[in-house]
Amino acid sequence: MMPPAFVEIAQLGKTYETPDGPAVIVRDFTLDVAEGEFVCLLGHSGCGKSTVLSILMGLNRPTTGGVVIGGREIDGPGTDRGVVFQSATLLPWLSVAANVRIAKDQVHRDGATVEPYLDAVGLGGLGARRPRELSAGMQQRVGIARAFALEPRLLLLDEPFSLLDALTRMELQDELMGLWERTRRTVIMVTHDVDEALLLADRIVLMTNGPAATIGRILPVEFPRPRRREALLAQPDYFWLRDAVLGFLEAQPAHA
Repeated sequence: MMPPAFVEIAQLGKTYETPDGPAVIVRDFTLDVAEGEFVCLLGHSGCGKSTVLSILMGLNRPTTGGVVIGGREIDGPGTDRGVVFQSATLLPWLSVAANVRIAKDQVHRDGATVEPYLDAVGLGGLGARRPRELSAGMQQRVGIARAFALEPRLLLLDEPFSLLDALTRMELQDELMGLWERTRRTVIMVTHDVDEALLLADRIVLMTNGPAATIGRILPVEFPRPRRREALLAQPDYFWLRDAVLGFLEAQPAHA
C-alpha cells in the first residue's frame, strides 16, 4: 500500500496557442508522490518531462489541472521547493559560499555557516572561490548544495548531470544518493538516462512521446538501499527492469 501522497499532481495539462492552432504538450498527467520518495520522470527528448517539472517549480502555469504540495496548491515558485537545472546557474560575481548563502538566507537568517552544505557535496574549504575557478562538475555541486540549503520539502532536478562527462556524472550521482539517504527529501527528477533512473529512483514514471504526452507506465524500483552501482548488477530484477524501460521507449512512435 502506498503511503499518503505528499505531492498530488492532478490531470495536469499544458497547451500553447500557435498560428496553426493549439499545441498540446502534456495532457492528463496524474501522479501522487509520497513524502521521502525519489521519483524519476523518463522519456524521449521533447516528451514534456521538463514541462511538467517547470509547472511543479511554479515557473509555468498549467492549462488544466493543478499541483498540491503538502496540502497546499501551488501558484508560483516557493522556498518549499529546491531546484537544480542542467547547468548550475550560479551568480558569477559572488563566491561559492555566497551563492549558497543566498538560498539559506531565504529560510534562515541566523548567520550560521554554509560550510556543512559545501562539505556534503565535497567542496569543503572552497567557499571563497568564484564559480569561474571551478570545473563544470564542481559548479553543479554548488548548485546541489544551494538547493539543499533551502531545506526544501521537495527537490526538483531537471537532468542535472546531463552536461557532464561520464566519470563526473557518476561521482555526482553518488553524492546525490548520499545526500538523499541522509535527508530523505522528496525528489522528482527528470532524466533520459535509464541506468541513472535505476540507480536513484523508487519509481520510474515513463512518459509517452508528444504531442499530448502523458504517463505511459510506472515501474517500481525495489532494490534495497543504500545502493551501490556495482551491487545493482547482481540484483535478479535489474536487467528485467532495464529491458522493460528500454522496451517501452523503443515502442514509442517517432516524432513526425
